Amino acid sequence: MSQGTIVKVSGPLVIAEGMRDANMFDVVRVSEHRLIGEIIEMHGDKASIQVYEETAGLGPGEPVVSTGAPLSVELGPGLIEMMFDGIQRPLEEMRKRVGSNITRGIDVPALDRNKKWKFEPVMQKGARVVAGDIIGKVQETIIVEHRIMVPYGIEGTLEEIYSGEFTVEETVAKIRKDDGQLVDIQMMQKWPVRKGRPYKEKLSPDIPLVTGQRVIDTLFPIAKGGVAAVPGPFGSGKTVVQHQLAKWADADIVVYIGCGERGNEMTDVLMEFPELKDPRTGESLMKRTVLIANTSDMPVAAREASIYTGITIAEYFRDMGYNVALMADSTSRWAEALREMSGRLEEMPGEEGYPAYLSSRLAQFYERAGRVISIGSEGREGTLTAIGAVSPPGGDISEPVSQATLRIVKVFWGLDASLAYRRHFPAINWLQSYSLYLDRLDKWMNENIAKDWSTLRTDTLRILQEEAELDEIVRLVGVDALSPADRVTLEAAKSIREDYLHQNAFHDVDTYTSLSKQYRMLKLILSFYYKGRKAVESGVGIRELFAIPVRERIGRAKYVREDQVENVFNSIEAELNQQVEALMSKEVEQ
Repeated sequence: MSQGTIVKVSGPLVIAEGMRDANMFDVVRVSEHRLIGEIIEMHGDKASIQVYEETAGLGPGEPVVSTGAPLSVELGPGLIEMMFDGIQRPLEEMRKRVGSNITRGIDVPALDRNKKWKFEPVMQKGARVVAGDIIGKVQETIIVEHRIMVPYGIEGTLEEIYSGEFTVEETVAKIRKDDGQLVDIQMMQKWPVRKGRPYKEKLSPDIPLVTGQRVIDTLFPIAKGGVAAVPGPFGSGKTVVQHQLAKWADADIVVYIGCGERGNEMTDVLMEFPELKDPRTGESLMKRTVLIANTSDMPVAAREASIYTGITIAEYFRDMGYNVALMADSTSRWAEALREMSGRLEEMPGEEGYPAYLSSRLAQFYERAGRVISIGSEGREGTLTAIGAVSPPGGDISEPVSQATLRIVKVFWGLDASLAYRRHFPAINWLQSYSLYLDRLDKWMNENIAKDWSTLRTDTLRILQEEAELDEIVRLVGVDALSPADRVTLEAAKSIREDYLHQNAFHDVDTYTSLSKQYRMLKLILSFYYKGRKAVESGVGIRELFAIPVRERIGRAKYVREDQVENVFNSIEAELNQQVEALMSKEVEQ
């Protein structure tokens, strides 16, 4: 252990001398209060330490002790349903010990040391094991089976394996390594947060992460193992979009990081998630969720740690073979923490005061997502999808954090204040947003949902694009100056916007739409467009076409329950055909 003394305190930054034997990123204990900190810079025997707790009252001469280990998270049964702070201290346990306000220097283990878990072995004594192999399982919640893996760096023969109830620190197996050393295996393992967990192979992300949100799944889909950014100004619905993704996305495990968010927003998450029903199992959504809460009034340095803590926990569940969705809300607050620490270190500032390494830090975070074959002899496939909210000041996405994020991520869901103001939610702007996974995912959609999926999506985007161009003409000379075909385009675009892209997160049926229902809905709207164009070309009047009764049913199709889709949609299609044909034959007769 290296011990030094404080020479300077500057907010969350403490400089200590006499630390020559310490290493970069070592965790240290600062002063008699034993505040948790991490070394982020070394100059000779002087160490710059970012402290994850309030530093008021510290002064020169107080002791600093290095633990000799990097900042690590505890991984094992007991993670699911937990709410941690940025450095993985359990909030509920801290509240029981010291009340509602977090006391400085409190040391609470992340995983409960007294709780016993029922361990069921899945391997026999004498089996050959390598790092990453599953040796047993624990039913952590009704939904999640926690798979106990051989820790990284251990390989050999399973000398002993036990069955029964154990705490996370008790030995459940013994492995005889090739050099003869006998290693005790517990259900808990530790992993340094700044180092990505290893995997065997990274695969191409070409399976969609189905979210049930029509504007996302149809126009700007994300792949399992993909990365997405949700930038948007205040009040544009970033948090609701992330809540919807956490609730409905086709993921086995959800890790939600509230990084520097307002306290009342995090309170909403903490109160709402336990009450949300998981649509697939009917259980509470918390039964497959890990929450990391780091509000804006908590020490700024802990924001930086919270992002890494969250993604390391997510990687651990990915290694078990699960599909994990990680929500980071928001990476802008994390970047602000980087900027503050960089300023206190007196580093040369980059654009808008952010450190020059902002882009590389963001890339390091997002690159830990992916679809991988995990280490171990059986080669499980797991995915980690990262979705980060970005809160650009004033909604200006030309600022450094948004631009650095857009260079890394492949999906951009641009939230628009003007759409939110018009009560159009999700307020994702279809003219600005994009997904670079389209080519890969179209193949899957055409094979698994419908052969003409990509054609319908292309036509939808074209109609919306044409509407934006026609709007300019309408503003100048009025809608009556447009040709009948252009009027049909405008009407179809309005139907796409209001009946398809607009989705009510608080409506029992409309909150989630399966891919097959999305296809049928879009096909209905575009059928009206194709048939309408044909009808006006044959001389049918615009007013008669727009007044056909079936349009009311098309508009309300989003409220049709999933089990009734087939019958109801077939009947609407038949009615549409009949009513348009009746108009056309009436025109022919005249």
